[in-house]
Amino acid sequence: MSRGTRLVIIAALLILGRDASAQNAPGVTATEIKLGQTMPYSGPASAYAVIGKGDAAYFQMVNEKGGVNGHKIVLVSLDDGYAPPKTVEHTRRLVEKDQVAFIFNALGTATNSAIQKYLNKKGIPQLFVATGADKWSDPKGNRWTMGWQPSYRVEARIYARYIQQNKPDAKICVLYQNDDFGKDYIAGLKDVLKDGYGKKVVKEASYEVTDPTIDSQVVDLKASGCNTLVTAATPKFAAQAIRKVHDIGWKPLHFLTNVSVSIAAVMKPAGLDKGVGIITGAYLKDPNDPAFKDDPAMNEWRTFMKKYMPGADPTDVNYVYAYAVSETMVQVLKQCGKDLSRENVMKQAASLKAFRPSLALPGLELSTNANDYRPFSQMQLAKFNGKSFERFGSVISGE
Repeated sequence: MSRGTRLVIIAALLILGRDASAQNAPGVTATEIKLGQTMPYSGPASAYAVIGKGDAAYFQMVNEKGGVNGHKIVLVSLDDGYAPPKTVEHTRRLVEKDQVAFIFNALGTATNSAIQKYLNKKGIPQLFVATGADKWSDPKGNRWTMGWQPSYRVEARIYARYIQQNKPDAKICVLYQNDDFGKDYIAGLKDVLKDGYGKKVVKEASYEVTDPTIDSQVVDLKASGCNTLVTAATPKFAAQAIRKVHDIGWKPLHFLTNVSVSIAAVMKPAGLDKGVGIITGAYLKDPNDPAFKDDPAMNEWRTFMKKYMPGADPTDVNYVYAYAVSETMVQVLKQCGKDLSRENVMKQAASLKAFRPSLALPGLELSTNANDYRPFSQMQLAKFNGKSFERFGSVISGE
């Protein structure tokens, strides 16, 4: 065999190798990796739109620093209006037309539920979904789907344990969104209260995302005689609940889902004075907390906000969430090295070892493995003082 022939064969093998790699890693070129996402830039959950904007800004920062392993991150983020049919339409476009490598941080429980089977059937990672539904931790049934934040069920268990220890005479009522998001809180309360749920929980009231208000539900809950309220609502309805509870002179021990405690999107619209005393579960640093005024990681975040998100409200904790979840995504891509195939991306997402996002609360870190798709499982309680959420007590596990 001549030297020329050997060179031709070697060149052919290299071309085949590149083709095979391209087939196994859609959305990946020599210089880029393309991610897809749906966000409610409009509709009843549009308060969360800042998450998509924060994700894009974080990747812009990473790209300006050279990207990850020589690849720039391209994020294609589409508006689904928090409507599952639109999510399905846009996700199909992202996969089949835009040829994204995988779906990252798409927001909403019902919306992600609508695309889960499609993505798992095609073997496309549905990574770090922006919803805490407990169903995202199902590596046997849906191995291509993984959550990120503490699950709603875990959060509700933490509330129930606190109630058991600190308010034994509690008469609990629950206000919840009538979908998997809201129902996870009921499941978590039942996990802890067990057979006593029917006695401790005196009233449940649900609402639909299409409802104009939840005022009547709040009035009914107060009339039940309960002295402890657990609210599992998205920002628009959470603000309504806080305002109505205050305006009718009701003063329950009030627990509010972590996904609706943004100062900018919930507490201010409700009226800062009306939310005093509300308790939530925290796992990320709050930019409004004086304790983090001089925190190095928070200062880096503030610098990031000024440069990449000028004009954005720095009191909105959703920007902290976007920064931290994007930081985790970058860690996964770093672990992938040169192998950016969908299989390896999912493998590395399920191989996080005590990774600590820079904006996670002290003492909290995330880990995953092939049998455990719950990155975060601990939280610390925090109480609203009219200006910020003030943490108290120790870190509590929801396992």
